[in-house]
Amino acid sequence: MDISRRHFLGAASAALTGLDGLAMPAPRLPKSHFAVHPFVEANPKAIFIKRTKVPQKMDEAAKLREGIAFAREVFVPADGPCAIPVSHRIVLKPNFTSVRNHRPHVENWGTGTDPQFYEGIVMGLKELGIRKMHFLEANNFHSWNYRGLADINDRHGVEMNEPERRARNFSDGYEMTWTKVPDPVIYTRIPHYAPVNEPDTWLLNIAKWKSHGMCMTLATKNEQGLVVKPYVRFCSGWKMVTGVPDFMKQDIHNEVERRATRYFENHKKLGYARYDSPAQLSPVHQELWAHKTCDNAQTLKTGLAIIEGIYGRDGDGFGVGTDYMTNLVMFGKDKLRLDMIGMYLGGHEPGNVNLFRIAKERGLLSTFNPWEVPVYEWVDGKPVERKLSDFERTPLKTYYLQKDGEPFLHLVNEPFDYDKVKA
Repeated sequence: MDISRRHFLGAASAALTGLDGLAMPAPRLPKSHFAVHPFVEANPKAIFIKRTKVPQKMDEAAKLREGIAFAREVFVPADGPCAIPVSHRIVLKPNFTSVRNHRPHVENWGTGTDPQFYEGIVMGLKELGIRKMHFLEANNFHSWNYRGLADINDRHGVEMNEPERRARNFSDGYEMTWTKVPDPVIYTRIPHYAPVNEPDTWLLNIAKWKSHGMCMTLATKNEQGLVVKPYVRFCSGWKMVTGVPDFMKQDIHNEVERRATRYFENHKKLGYARYDSPAQLSPVHQELWAHKTCDNAQTLKTGLAIIEGIYGRDGDGFGVGTDYMTNLVMFGKDKLRLDMIGMYLGGHEPGNVNLFRIAKERGLLSTFNPWEVPVYEWVDGKPVERKLSDFERTPLKTYYLQKDGEPFLHLVNEPFDYDKVKA
């Protein structure tokens, strides 16, 4: 189902030509360092939302323009001790998901980060003088070029990893970096594809606004794909906790069953929604996934997290689902807070989703109430303070913890009393 290299080379050329005459921020004179916009850096708990102007989802010139404009507005040439040297290696993590059906390409485009928006960001980073970039992904090597991502990386000199590893590679450390989890529940150590977490690196997370079995797969889950296989299998329940291969057992917390079960039983007693769900990705699966995700989040220092929502998608994240033109790009320093806003604007109530409650219980969030997150609209390169209600919600239905008698795709929008759990 890959689309040919010739198609994407031609499309990129046409898109670049289409930039002529469009209002865009001017290119910058590069310096020895760059930084995220100083207002964003000074407000790490805030979330920013930029409205884009793409008339339809396959308009390659418009999407490329939005990627370049975003990079020019948000990444700036800089001096000083807090800036990042342009000689650093930039780790790029777009969302890449395989497509598990034979529908026309246009119907599946929303299962991953838009390729032209991604390419526009790469081009904007290159304008700053950045030359060392790495695309890293654990899954589906055979279909990386479904949206032309491999061709884009080749065009711009972005290095790509080899995702497969043998068991002995985990002892010799072949092209992976190990990080100790500061406060673990499941993983005590996590291996990531090199150069993640090596000195002189900086991580840029470019997630997609789409639904998934874990409600929505946004910025925090997107970084799951940096974890080396088979450690990357977060969604498989106890099978990939107590039943892991022998070479993984040393990296599983020795009290994992007691700790994870204590969390789970407490959540059931508190009466949280959907703990009686008969779904195959059961409440226990969701809890274990959330704990692994929190373990992983502690090990990664994300320079900036982005959710590309030029068009959003409902469904299962792989093949079932529909794309909707939404023309939003959300971003911020705190990926969990970003995901809370993404979930809310996708029609879901974050208090009903295991990840956010567990993240707060484990000290990774100070709140999981989306109304307590400062929100700014990004207008012409500047932040404008807004209320969350100033942005339209788009119902992106999911199959997360389906109730008896509930449609396969549904919203997780039960009312949640945030005051009740504020302490």
